[in-house]
Amino acid sequence: MTNNLSVVINADAPQVWTMLREPAKVAQWHGWEADELAAEIHEIYFHKDVVEAPDHTSLTTHGGDVFDLKPVPGGTLVSVTRAALDHNSEWAAWDEDITQGWLTFLQQLRFALERHPHGKRHTLFFEFPGGKSSAIDKLGLSGVPAPGEPYELTLGTGEEISGKVWYRTNHQVGLTVHSYAEHGDGLLIVADQPVIDDVRPEGGSLVIVSTYDLGAHRLEAINSHWDGWRAENYPTSDALH
Repeated sequence: MTNNLSVVINADAPQVWTMLREPAKVAQWHGWEADELAAEIHEIYFHKDVVEAPDHTSLTTHGGDVFDLKPVPGGTLVSVTRAALDHNSEWAAWDEDITQGWLTFLQQLRFALERHPHGKRHTLFFEFPGGKSSAIDKLGLSGVPAPGEPYELTLGTGEEISGKVWYRTNHQVGLTVHSYAEHGDGLLIVADQPVIDDVRPEGGSLVIVSTYDLGAHRLEAINSHWDGWRAENYPTSDALH
C-alpha cells in the first residue's frame, strides 16, 4: 500500500493553505457533490482535534492523516502521510480505499487551483461493482499516453473527448476534457477500487466528472451518455448523482 502521497501544485503555499482551511474552497476539490459533503468536510478538516501548524505548512486532519506543504521550484509540494493503521478500527478494512481517495482528491486539488481557482464545479459521480475487466478498460482508457500528453478518443459511453492526460497510476486515470467546461476544461477521473472481503468481494470502480459553467442542456447530455453506459454495463448499480 502507498503510505505517502504527493503532488506539486503550480501555486504558492498560502494559496494551497486557503484551499485547505475554507470549507467552501475544500468543497471544490474534496470528494464530489453529495448531501453529506458539508458534514464530511467539517468532520475531516474542522473537527476540534484538527491541528494547524503555526506557520501554515502542516495540517493534521481528524483521523490523523497529515497534509504537509513545502515550497519547491514550480510551486508547492503537497503531501499526505497516512496515520498508522489501527487494525481494530471500524475503518481498517477501508484503509486502501482511503489512501486511493487521497490520491484522487490531491489531483482534484491540483486541478482546482491550476485550472479553476475561482470556479465552482458541478460533479457527476457513480460507482459500480467489479468484474472480469475494469472500468478503465471498458471505457477505452487503458492505452492513454503519459501524463501531460494530449489525447483524443471516443469513450465507451460514445462521447468523443479530447484534452491532456492529467495523471495516471496503477489504479486511476485522470483526463482533462475540453467539452466539460465552458472556458478551459473539466476533469474526468476513473478509478478501480480494491477488494474488501464481505463488502466488495470483486472490487469495483468509480467515476467522477467535474464540470464548470456548463448550461443545463450540456449537463443533461453528459449525464445521459454516462448513465446510459452505466445502465448497460452495470445494470444493478445506482444511477448517477
